[in-house]
Amino acid sequence: MGKAKSYKEPSSEPNIVEEPFVMFGTLDLDETKRYTYADYLTWLDDKRRELINGFIHLMSAPNAFHARITHLASWVMESFVRQRKGKCHIYHAPFDVRLPLNNETADDKIYNVVQPDICVICDLSKLDDRGCIGAPDLIVEVLSPSTLKYDWNYKFNLYEAAGVREYWIVDPQAKTVAVFLLQSDGKYDLGTVYECNQKAPVHIFEGLEIDLNELFEEESPKKFF
Repeated sequence: MGKAKSYKEPSSEPNIVEEPFVMFGTLDLDETKRYTYADYLTWLDDKRRELINGFIHLMSAPNAFHARITHLASWVMESFVRQRKGKCHIYHAPFDVRLPLNNETADDKIYNVVQPDICVICDLSKLDDRGCIGAPDLIVEVLSPSTLKYDWNYKFNLYEAAGVREYWIVDPQAKTVAVFLLQSDGKYDLGTVYECNQKAPVHIFEGLEIDLNELFEEESPKKFF
C-alpha cells in the first residue's frame, strides 16, 4: 500500500456561484436574484436544485458508476453504524441539508440548501421532517465533469464555513478520495488523497476504513472493512 498524499486543490475560492441560469423547467427564475429556502419550498416541479449563497445550481441525474459509488459508500457506513448500534443517521441524495450561517434559521433567512451525495448526521436534533438543518458530521460528494469546480470550490468553501467536520471528494475517473478535516481554527486542513490501492479512514467513525479497490470496483464487492 502506498502512502497517502496531502493535497489541496488550487482554488480562486469564489464566494458565490456565478454560472448563468435561464429557464428551469416550467419556472422562469431570475438568474441575478438571490433566493432563500422559503422561495425554494415553493418550487413544486420535478427539478433538483441547490442554493449556494442564494444562487441556484440546477442538478442532473448521476451516471451509473457515480450512483453505484454513492450507494456502496453509504451502505458501508450504514452497516458499520448498525453493527455497533450507533446513533448516527446516513442519508444520500436527494436529501435536503439547510446550512444556516450566522445563526439565522428562519426559512426566509437561509440561503444555502444542498443535496450532498452522502451525509452523516450524528446530532439527531438537527433532523426534522424536511431534512437536516445545520452541519452534518460528514459529507461525501462524488465528482462528475459538470460538478468538478462546484464541489472543489463552492461547496468546499460552504462546508468549511458551516462547520462540516469531515468532507470527502470522490473522483471516479482518477479513482481517488480526497479527505479534508476541520481544524480548531474553523478551516480545513490541506487534505489527504487516498488512491485506489489504499483504504481511506472515516475519521468520524473510529475503526472504519473503506477499501477503495472495492469502492471503485464495478463488479459486486467481496468485503469492505
